[in-house]
Amino acid sequence: MRGVDRPLLAPAPPRAVDRAGASASAWITLFSAGVFLAGCGTGRSSAAGGGDGGTRTYHPDASCLVTIQSPPVEPGIHVPIGTDIQYDSNPPSSGQHYPIWAKFQIYDSPVPRGYYVHDLEHGAVVLLENCGGGGCPDDVVTELQSVTDAIADDPLCAAAGEGVRVRALITPDPLVDTPIAAAAWGWTYTAACLDVPSLQQFVVGHYGQGPEAICTNGTSDF
Repeated sequence: MRGVDRPLLAPAPPRAVDRAGASASAWITLFSAGVFLAGCGTGRSSAAGGGDGGTRTYHPDASCLVTIQSPPVEPGIHVPIGTDIQYDSNPPSSGQHYPIWAKFQIYDSPVPRGYYVHDLEHGAVVLLENCGGGGCPDDVVTELQSVTDAIADDPLCAAAGEGVRVRALITPDPLVDTPIAAAAWGWTYTAACLDVPSLQQFVVGHYGQGPEAICTNGTSDF
């Protein structure tokens, strides 16, 4: 496993996001149109009663179908590295995980779920992309980093003294069934396109909510 040498440190320079014109948003919207055509381009109102026992909300202002859910929280039990773990939500938002967590950074190949669920337990948010076999364009990853840039500097990370600004990571995940997804402890976000405002709202709103507040870094040696 090779992590991209781009730790989540200082925010990128601020820039406006034009949903209609930004190349990353346009590309991933086109990518998702053929797969998630029924959801894109339509507003949704809030609805409760996800089939998994949690709550489900369809974000009303997003540019495509955005679904936010709160699946039941499963016990955060440590299991041996390499264990095949079955999760009750996609992406996973709680449950069994490996004893070691992933470093807070950007990755260019998938972080195994058993590692990043441990990050969630530490209060991290994980941003996920699945753009197909060719991967996502670089500007999509740049947009995702702009979302983590909106998180305020974390004093817990500053105290750890390891050069980490916030508890967040960005990784491909071929198992998510939408082009863009995110997870926090007890919460999931899935979207048929890259809708920066709703993703940013989710990330900021659910940051630091894990049962263990830890910002020491993990591993990228997978």
